[in-house]
Amino acid sequence: MKKFISFAVFLASIALLPLQGAFAADATKLGFVDLQKVLNLSSAGKAAKEQLSEKVKKYQEEINKRQEDLKKLKDALEKQSVVLSEKARNEKEKDYQQGLKEFQRLTKDAQEELQAKDEELTKRILVDIEKVVQSYGRKNGYTFIFVKNESMLFAEEKSNLTEEVLKIYNADKK
Repeated sequence: MKKFISFAVFLASIALLPLQGAFAADATKLGFVDLQKVLNLSSAGKAAKEQLSEKVKKYQEEINKRQEDLKKLKDALEKQSVVLSEKARNEKEKDYQQGLKEFQRLTKDAQEELQAKDEELTKRILVDIEKVVQSYGRKNGYTFIFVKNESMLFAEEKSNLTEEVLKIYNADKK
C-alpha cells in the first residue's frame, strides 16, 4: 500500500511537470535523498546505533544468565526426578515453569523495549534530517526532493543530494 501511494504521488508530480513549466519561468529542479544512508552514516545515527548496541549487550548478558540458571534447574530436575517424592518433583517442575515464564517475559520485554528505543531514536533523527532537506531545498531552488526507495525506477546520480544533506546534517549536529 505504501509503495502504491508513493508511486501515485510520484506519477501525479510527473503529470504536473508540464503545467508547472507553463506557469514558471524557472525549470523544475528535482533531487532525491537516501535517508537510510544518512541514518547509517551520520554521527547521530552512529551514536544511536552505539546506544542501542549497549542496551542489546546489557539485555543479552541478563538473558544469558537467566538461560544458564534455567538450564541448571532443568538438569537438576532431570537428575533428581527419580529420587524425589512426587510432591517435591512437582514443586521443582513448578519452579522451573515459573522461571521459564519469567525468562520468556524478559526476552519479550527486552525486544519490545529495544524496538521502541530504536523507533524513538530513528524518528528523532528523521525529523532533523527532514528539516535539513527542506532548508536545503528552499535555499537551492528545488521544486521536489524525493526519498530514495524501491519505487524509484530511475534517477540521475547528479540528482542525488544524499552526500550534501549528510554533510549539512553532521555539521548541524556538532
